[in-house]
Amino acid sequence: MHKLPGAVLVSALTIGGLLVATPTASANVPVTQVSSDPYTDAQAQHKTEVEPDTFSFGTTIVSAFQVGRVSGGGSSNIGFATSANGGATWTQGFLPGTTANSGGPCGQISDPAVAFDAKHNVWLISSLGIGCPGTPVLTSRSTDGGLTWSNPITTATGSLDKNWIVCDNTASSPFFGNCYTEYDITSAGDALRMKTSSDGGLTWGPARATGDNATGLGGQPVVRPNGTVLVPYQSLNGQIRSFRSIDGGASWRSTVLVSTISHHTVAGGLRSGALPSAEIDAAGTAYVAWSDCRFRSGCSSNDIVLSKSTSETTWGAPTRVPIDATTSTVDHFVPGIGVDRSTSGGTARIGLTYYFYPTANCTAATCRLDVGFISSVNGGTSWSPATQVAGPMSLSWIPNTSQGRMFGDYISTSIRNGGNAFPVVPIATAPTGTTFNLGMFAPTGGLVLTGGTVRGTDPVAAGPAHTERIHSEWSVN
Repeated sequence: MHKLPGAVLVSALTIGGLLVATPTASANVPVTQVSSDPYTDAQAQHKTEVEPDTFSFGTTIVSAFQVGRVSGGGSSNIGFATSANGGATWTQGFLPGTTANSGGPCGQISDPAVAFDAKHNVWLISSLGIGCPGTPVLTSRSTDGGLTWSNPITTATGSLDKNWIVCDNTASSPFFGNCYTEYDITSAGDALRMKTSSDGGLTWGPARATGDNATGLGGQPVVRPNGTVLVPYQSLNGQIRSFRSIDGGASWRSTVLVSTISHHTVAGGLRSGALPSAEIDAAGTAYVAWSDCRFRSGCSSNDIVLSKSTSETTWGAPTRVPIDATTSTVDHFVPGIGVDRSTSGGTARIGLTYYFYPTANCTAATCRLDVGFISSVNGGTSWSPATQVAGPMSLSWIPNTSQGRMFGDYISTSIRNGGNAFPVVPIATAPTGTTFNLGMFAPTGGLVLTGGTVRGTDPVAAGPAHTERIHSEWSVN
């Protein structure tokens, strides 16, 4: 294992003794900065950190994200922020052996995703190498609670995109200790592939297709307590679909429909799509959230919608998360759903973090970007009032890419068993000259899941799908 140079402990009030956690302007909760971009390489836009994923197990929370966003794709490195004490303090660092910034072979690196393997007591960060041999999916390992990380292991090579990773952590499962990595092959029309590891990510088995040779983006695997793996993803024809394995990844079934997508193009040239965010509860109910305009007249803005499955092969019609009225001007997008994995069914505790514009009809100069949070303690039957976590932010405060201004193609929320929700999200303030001020923040102490009486909207049929950024025009690197 490699001790990372410059790794620092972040207290509940400071990071490196310099940055004090204070409420963001116009927001309702205090936040703590847990990471900042230290790099100066000329290829990237500094100081920027984007596209976080998180995972929690016990008292440990690990997040991973791009550091130093490169306009053409990827970043200077993957950073991590780890809390070993339930979010009270955080340790910041950067993965070794990835890009030239950390002694690795890649020009850039992208698409971080976090998992924990309870059987082998190892934390895993999956990432996508760019500008290095084979455009590999990489797996970095930590055996000390996410505080230090190994040089990455090559999991797959080819013309690859958007990887995700998950492990089976149910001791009674016949596949306890299996970990699963998903990715797609861009040179084969975004053909979906899955690989399995049974030794804590040290080695990975053969790449396997779905039973119907499906194509798509952003498959996010979740594991039911019985060992079945479900993988919701965004298809290339305006649908959320899902596939499964019932034999520990030895084979993968044909895909089934979750829902069609109706998606409003987010204003201001912001990079934003309809990638799904998925979670599982203690009974094996799967939850999938994405941004969708079906409940808005004329598809004028997006809500966050939620579909659930208890049967593995059929999914409920999407319901609208009632963040505000359908007559509001608000546009909601890029959700990160979290579920307390010690709860289930009618008492499942759900936290949903998302970004939004208060006014959907805005321009690059006038759009204001905010972070919101809403929760349910009864499996999504009713919801708390929404709260503003951060913002407002101007789009000029976040880095540019070939596909628009970007804070991330996805975000994440993790909920401690019986405890608070911990999204780690990018929050920006005004640049200093030509240098950005965009780092990673967590709500100080986490966000309480309060539930409430605001009921979700009954499902309705989707109108014609609006899927503007499918892979021919949009890479998620």
